[in-house]
Amino acid sequence: MTFTECLLGNEARAFPQLTAEGPGLAVGLLSTYPPTECGLATFAAASRTALAHARPSWDVSIIEACAAVTSRAPLAPSHSAPEVSVRWWPSCRRSFNAAVAFGRQLDCLIVEHEFGIYAGSDGSDVLELLDAIDVPVVAVLHTVLRSPTPGQRAVVDRLGERSEAIVVMSEAARGTLLRNHPMLLGSTVVIPHGAHWARYRDPLGSGRSPLLLTWGLVGPGKGLELAIDAVADVVASGVPVRYRICGETHPKVRAQEGERYRRSLVERVRALGLEGIVTFDDRYRSVPELLGVIEEADLVLIPYDSREQVTSGVLVEALAAGKAVVATAFPHAREALATGAGIVVTHDDRPAMASAIVRVLTEPGCAVRMSRQARAGGAPMLWPAVGEALAALVEAVVPGGGDVIATKPYLAGIVAS
Repeated sequence: MTFTECLLGNEARAFPQLTAEGPGLAVGLLSTYPPTECGLATFAAASRTALAHARPSWDVSIIEACAAVTSRAPLAPSHSAPEVSVRWWPSCRRSFNAAVAFGRQLDCLIVEHEFGIYAGSDGSDVLELLDAIDVPVVAVLHTVLRSPTPGQRAVVDRLGERSEAIVVMSEAARGTLLRNHPMLLGSTVVIPHGAHWARYRDPLGSGRSPLLLTWGLVGPGKGLELAIDAVADVVASGVPVRYRICGETHPKVRAQEGERYRRSLVERVRALGLEGIVTFDDRYRSVPELLGVIEEADLVLIPYDSREQVTSGVLVEALAAGKAVVATAFPHAREALATGAGIVVTHDDRPAMASAIVRVLTEPGCAVRMSRQARAGGAPMLWPAVGEALAALVEAVVPGGGDVIATKPYLAGIVAS
């Protein structure tokens, strides 16, 4: 199967069986990993599956980083996922040495990087591990800060020096990264955040009140107060609507204050008279279950407070599922919705968000037009295409692979030079 067929072919085959190219490489992926409940862990699991399907001859293993993001106690090896070859615990020299010994057997190590995942000052412990392993590294940056602290800047600089390629997930991320780290120009590429295939349906055809959806770990900064207030204005305008907030409380928030934040949202809903209109679903859902929830939605709200977010997995999943989106104007939303797949509103602007929701739900043809544009634009973000791009990048950085960009011209349009 060609790259183009993988990108745009039969959507019903979630992971097309690609013909293996080149030798069977040993590839490691360093990240948090399920059952840890964080976006990075979910992303790592999907990345591993996509790589394994893109290159069936490869051995793709996990070095699980067990650090501050998880509150669970160390599990017995028998309780680890079978693809986890070694677990690295902070301040545990024995597990560090085991990770090094395993890593030295690899042909390439993919490092999922997020501040707060790795131990040490600004996560600097990961640099010690990479220096000790001494194999080609591809670093995937999940957060790119517009104004990093000196410590954060130093960690990314050193990570860039140690990596043969740096992957970011949007042009906005690439621009921000290179403004702060111009020395990474020659090694930085863009590969979109992956998305799962989901069944498509045109919006507003269920015969029920339109369903708005926000999902993801719940905590301050997600802008849920703004979304709830905007829904109150939509209801007051006479437009029938339902709004579902789906997701568990973020583990760090729960560890610090229990469910106090969620209770504050429930009280806000009660004070606005939205009981029965705004509902909360705090159950943990598998990927297939979550895709079923997404399928039911007519419009996805992404009301994040952040003005810096250059990668949003929720946004990518929404577009790939063919969902019209109303989002605040964080960089990834401005970039991804410029095609007409949704509406971007200024931060902290309740009337603007309410007006955007009403427009999508009431303007003839608007929701269907945006939904179909989202589906078309989401095709390059499906995991088979992303897995192929990442596999090709790995092939380029192993010894003898040559220049990361120039030797892979078929990545044009997904990998930015």
